[in-house]
Amino acid sequence: MLCIVAHHYVVNSGIMEEITRENVLTFPSIFSLLFGWGGKTGINCFVLVTGYFMCKSSISARKFLKLLLEIEFYKIVIYFLFLISGYAQFSVKEMIKTLLPVYGIGTGFTGSYLVFYLFIPYLNLLIKAMDERQHLLLVGLCLLTGSVLQTFLKAPEAFTYVGWFMVLYFIASYIRLYPKEIFGNQRLCLVFVTVSLLLSWGSVLAGAWVYSRFGKGIYYHFVADSNKLLAVALSVSAFLFFKNLKMKYRSWINGIAASAFGVLMIHANSDIMRHWLWRDVLDNASAFYEPFFAVHALGAVLGIYVVCTLIDMFRIRFLEVPFLDWYSARGK
Repeated sequence: MLCIVAHHYVVNSGIMEEITRENVLTFPSIFSLLFGWGGKTGINCFVLVTGYFMCKSSISARKFLKLLLEIEFYKIVIYFLFLISGYAQFSVKEMIKTLLPVYGIGTGFTGSYLVFYLFIPYLNLLIKAMDERQHLLLVGLCLLTGSVLQTFLKAPEAFTYVGWFMVLYFIASYIRLYPKEIFGNQRLCLVFVTVSLLLSWGSVLAGAWVYSRFGKGIYYHFVADSNKLLAVALSVSAFLFFKNLKMKYRSWINGIAASAFGVLMIHANSDIMRHWLWRDVLDNASAFYEPFFAVHALGAVLGIYVVCTLIDMFRIRFLEVPFLDWYSARGK
């Protein structure tokens, strides 16, 4: 989730516009491009975790209600806080966007993830109906058409998050249902992570050089969206690496992990939030020209993650848990 926050630090703050005005090969520009490259990789990892655990589970009304209420809580509360403060002006369109849990599913993460979540029972039925060979062929076909071809061919209209999340679900469920020695080889997974990371950074640097010579802004082409080849390679290898880590149970780690989605719901809540946070409060574009820019970037991302995690932990403890306990008791 930290890489998602870092991505938003760069792409939602006006920094990309500053990069195009300046020499793209300067330290602030290169640092920004490398600092903000991993947002889509983070989204992939989040969905892979969902697929890994949900392929052997089931969607209940309680689970879906939990997800829906979290989304609606942050959308409504944050919007009304901006209205009350006078930062945002009331409009019927914004009100409708706030009240509807799904306003667009083309490329927006929240609405797409909620719709994708409803498909999980049917995806599990399909997975159970396939044997290993069919499952592997399906993964290969999906990666070829959804990632490889769309990385090297111009076909943006063929991509939607809902469909791509299903591809990630098939990948994660294959890893879970058909364990292989290669999936558990930690040393090999570390090699894959390292190579994928270096290739990703290399593609960003190469894109910066291309822009400096030819004026084509393709810095993030190979990691620009969740289905791009290097974003997929790194997210799958990172998922395997962290899946294999042997760690003792720590309740505080689980607590932080439980609020990961909440961090996203808060700091990337809306265009109003993005403008207020990155452009007004933190003023990233001005910090871009300061000597302490790297410190500002690191401090801002870590600070936002900590604050948003604490807010979501408070919501879970005092709102979500009591409500879901009441809901479960009522259903008995």
